[in-house]
Amino acid sequence: MPILADYCQFTGLHWETGTVRNYLDYCGAKAAHTGEPYSEALLMGISGGAVMGYFVFAYQGIDPHARILTRNTFDPLETLLQRLGTEQNARQTASDARAVSNLVDTLEQGTPAITWVDAYSFPYDPQPMEFEIPHMLPVVVFGFDEEAERVSIADRARVPLHVSTGELAAARAKVKKFRHRVLTLGMPDDDKIGDAVLAGIQDSVQLYTERPPKGARHNFGFAAYQRWADALRKPKMRGSWGKEFPPGRKMYAGLESVFSDTHTYGKEGNAERDVFADFLDEAARILDRPSLREAATQFRTSGLAWRDLGELLLPDAIAPWGEARRLMLENQRIFLEQGAGSYEKGKANADRLIAIRREMETEFPLSEAEVVNFREAIAEQALKISAIEEVAVEAMKEAIG
Repeated sequence: MPILADYCQFTGLHWETGTVRNYLDYCGAKAAHTGEPYSEALLMGISGGAVMGYFVFAYQGIDPHARILTRNTFDPLETLLQRLGTEQNARQTASDARAVSNLVDTLEQGTPAITWVDAYSFPYDPQPMEFEIPHMLPVVVFGFDEEAERVSIADRARVPLHVSTGELAAARAKVKKFRHRVLTLGMPDDDKIGDAVLAGIQDSVQLYTERPPKGARHNFGFAAYQRWADALRKPKMRGSWGKEFPPGRKMYAGLESVFSDTHTYGKEGNAERDVFADFLDEAARILDRPSLREAATQFRTSGLAWRDLGELLLPDAIAPWGEARRLMLENQRIFLEQGAGSYEKGKANADRLIAIRREMETEFPLSEAEVVNFREAIAEQALKISAIEEVAVEAMKEAIG
């Protein structure tokens, strides 16, 4: 019955950087420039920082989605750990029994266990999903009581979360690539932090301005902002909102998915621009480059513009859409504050979000002319954000030389 009774690290928000932040904090790691635990903002920046990515996914049988990337997604966890210089000890097995043994052994050594789970299959964070799509993401396990069939987890919420041993086993086995993986970490190498910070800034600049490591250039950076604006404004272009997200449930699904990606999916609003600004302030101190604070100021301005975009996507003036925005934000807030204690309210909210989505099939609230104006307003705001971030990225380039 190994349980780390002194575990109290629940500050991390994003599955990857938040999990590492919580793990390192429990293990006593301190950042040399502050004497405090490594901040999630610092880890986010080192992993590759803020980006803009725009993609459209339309698969048969499910709602189309417009996906917005707010942070670097090119192997960010591996990149982060390598740049920190932390030793990694990963164990993985196809055996259910061995999977339990690996987890228990880790905890018995007094160390939390990082493991990958289908996060949205757990019974503590209800989601308005009508289609099952696994989301294999890392969390921290800090207790495993086989007799009581109870597992203790740190997963975004500011409080402990609990699932049954059977629920954990099923969630860990959902996708073969991550099946039953357990990861433990060594301490960061303070001598590498400066280079790690600089590399993270360089990654962010590159993804805003140059060809990405994989994929089309128009899916990333300032080109992605323009691509999104064009898709909203030009109904005949390939991948346009007129084709992929026509008025009705599909258009609403596109708006809902953009809002989720930028305001609630592993983050607390503003497309994580405030988080990246905090990183740049830390980077200014670590690298002794005060001019990075100008870039931080610009990203905070961008964060306000992203907040305004969220209110444009699901505005109060369109009653069911404004209601949906408030429900999504409320579910994010109450889960972070209360964890499983918010389940009943969160489930009711999720059910209402599903109902709103279905209402859009027969009760879509905009005329054809209003749809054109609505898309234009979103395009204008997207390009406004792009202009602000161009100033921010130029300030980063000048600061790092």
